[in-house]
Amino acid sequence: MNSNLITGDNVVVIAGKDKGKTGKITARDSKNGRVTVEGVNIVAKHRKPRSQKDRGGIKREEASIDVSNVQLICPSCNKATRVAHTFDQQGNKHRVCKKCGAVIDAKRVKVQKAETKKEPKNVVNSNTDKTKVEKSATSKKSVKDLRKSSEAGANKKSATRRTSPAANKVVG
Repeated sequence: MNSNLITGDNVVVIAGKDKGKTGKITARDSKNGRVTVEGVNIVAKHRKPRSQKDRGGIKREEASIDVSNVQLICPSCNKATRVAHTFDQQGNKHRVCKKCGAVIDAKRVKVQKAETKKEPKNVVNSNTDKTKVEKSATSKKSVKDLRKSSEAGANKKSATRRTSPAANKVVG
């Protein structure tokens, strides 16, 4: 499930037993559409002692909640808001507050890769390209030669394993 929330965002819980609480997202499970918010959805886990040093007991920890139950808090207007997406002049995608229009993640910018034209490997354009093609051809030949020699060596080893010294003894 695609979510507009990332780890480190301040969110407010809009539904459930912790409605109205705010906190930072500490973990995100985008596959299942769940987030873990600090201080929200505290559950008790009963743990049995596993050794003499390990103490058992009731451990309190944060459990995950559904993404649909939280809403992002805009850093500029401090209101719970939905998220829009816009592109800047360089083509970078940004999250934007629906209420005030401020960019939420200005520091988190992904730069698009420049389009490069790929040339075929075996096409020769100049003298320098000829040497590159020749080197690649010789390296391919040497790899083939190495494979053949390693296969021949493996056959010799297997042949010597089949004949044991006891089989060569003459009994008389």
